[in-house]
Amino acid sequence: MKYLLGYDIGSSSIKASLLDIATGKAVATAISPRQEMEISVPQAGWAEQRPERWWQECVNATAQLKADYGFDPDLVAGIGITYQMHGLVLVDKDGKVLRPAIIWCDSRAVDLGNQAFAELGEEYCLENFLNSPGNFTASKLKWVRENEPGIYARIHKIQLPGDYIAFKLSGRLQTTVSGLSEGVFWNFKKQAVAQELLDYYGISADLLPEVVDTFSVQGHLNAEAAQELGLTAGTPISYRAGDQPNNAFSLNVLNPGEIAATAGTSGVVYGITDAPASDPASRVNAFVHVNHTAAQPRNGVLMCMNGTGILNSWLRKIVGEMPYDEMNRRAAQAPVGAEGLVFLPFGNGAERILENRPTDAELHGLNFNIHSQAHLLRAAQEGIVFALIYGMNIMRQMGVQVRTVRAGNANMFLSPVFREAFVNAGNVTLELYNTDAAQGAARGAGIGAGVYAGPAEAFGGLERILTVEPTEALREQYQTAYTRWQDALPKELSVVSFQ
Repeated sequence: MKYLLGYDIGSSSIKASLLDIATGKAVATAISPRQEMEISVPQAGWAEQRPERWWQECVNATAQLKADYGFDPDLVAGIGITYQMHGLVLVDKDGKVLRPAIIWCDSRAVDLGNQAFAELGEEYCLENFLNSPGNFTASKLKWVRENEPGIYARIHKIQLPGDYIAFKLSGRLQTTVSGLSEGVFWNFKKQAVAQELLDYYGISADLLPEVVDTFSVQGHLNAEAAQELGLTAGTPISYRAGDQPNNAFSLNVLNPGEIAATAGTSGVVYGITDAPASDPASRVNAFVHVNHTAAQPRNGVLMCMNGTGILNSWLRKIVGEMPYDEMNRRAAQAPVGAEGLVFLPFGNGAERILENRPTDAELHGLNFNIHSQAHLLRAAQEGIVFALIYGMNIMRQMGVQVRTVRAGNANMFLSPVFREAFVNAGNVTLELYNTDAAQGAARGAGIGAGVYAGPAEAFGGLERILTVEPTEALREQYQTAYTRWQDALPKELSVVSFQ
C-alpha cells in the first residue's frame, strides 16, 4: 500500500487529501465545491445543512483528486474522517436522513441547555460533564423531541456529521468517545455515557450509535460507496475525529501543555490537559482528546469563536470580491489599533465565550474623517484576534499554560497582520506547519490501520515553516488596543485580564 486518504467535512466545503505513506507528505488535494456550501437559516439563529450534500461533495472531491493525480485506488491503505463538530444528524431504521442537520453554529437549543445547567446543578454538570449542556448536540436533540415529535419518533440513531459520512462509506452506525463528549453525551467522572442528562431530557440511550476507538478499523468501504467514489471496496475506514481535536492531532498536539489553533470558518484555541478542567461559566469547553485512554487521560480544552472566516468572507463581498491576499496587504496599511476603530466580530450565532449570548457584530469608534477601507480591514482582523485572546485568557484562568501555539499555514494565519496581532496580543510564540485537517485525518487513518506504529512515525513529514515571536514594543500597542476592544463588550460580561 502507498497512500492514505483523508476527508475534512466542513460547513464551507469538503476537502480530500492523499498522503504518501513513505514520505508522510500530501501529494494531492481537492476541494469541493469551489464556492462555499450554503447554510440554510430558516429562522434567525438557526443553521442547517443537508448531510446528503456533504456526501455528494465527498464524491466530487474524490473524482477531482483522481483526475488530478491519477492514483490507483487499490493502493489506498486507509481512510480517515474529520468533521464539523456538534452537528445533529438523524436517520431512520433504513439509514435515511429525517431532516436537515442542525449544525455547530445553530443557536435554537441555548435556552434548553441553560435550563438543564440550572436544574441539574451547575456544579454537578461541571464536575461530571465538564460543560454546561449549553447549545451542544444533546440539547439540539431535546429541541427536536419537543418541537418535531413526529420526526423524533422515527429516529433510529443519531449521528455527528463525521459519523454520517463513515456510515455512507461502510454502512455501519458508529461514533467515538470523543464524539460523545463533544455532544455532552459523556460523563467524564464515570467514564461512561451521560445517562443523567439523557434521563433529564427524556432521551433513550438506544438512540446513540455503537462506540468504536478513534484509531481503529471501524469498518470497510462497502461496494455501493466504492462504486460512487471510484475507490476499492474493502478499504479500511480507520479514523474519525471532530475538526478541533483533529486539527490539534494534525499538528502533533497530543500532550499536556501543547496548544493548537485554527482560524478558518470558526476561530479556535485548543489545549491539552491530563486532568479534568472546567470554566464556571462554560465559556470554554472540555472534550475527550483523540489519544485519550482510561490509563492515560487526555482532554482538549477548547475555546471557539464563530465569527472568524465568515466575517472575512463577508468583508470580501463588501469590498468587491477582492482577493484575500490583497485584503491582507491593505489591512497592513493601517496602524496597530486601527486609530480607535473597534470591531466586535460576532453575528454568527450564540458565542460560547460570551456565555451563549446571541450577540450581533458591532463597529465602534467609526470616524468618517479618519477611517478608510484599510482601517476597517485591520479592525476586523484585530477584532477576531482579540476575541481569541479573550477566550485564551479564560483558558489561562483555568490553569492551561498557553506559551507556544501551533497552527497550519492557512486561512487567517496567512495574513501578516493577523499573525502579528495574535502573538503580541496573546504574548505567545506562533509556529506554523505544512499541514491541514484532511492531512491530519489521513495520518490518523494510517495509525488506525496499523500502517504507522504511532504518532512519531505518522508525523515524519510534518515540517515547521515559520515561527513568529512577540516584541515588547508591539505588545504594549496591542495591549492598549485589546483593552479598548474589551471595553466595547457588553458590560455584564466578566473582564478577562490581558496576559
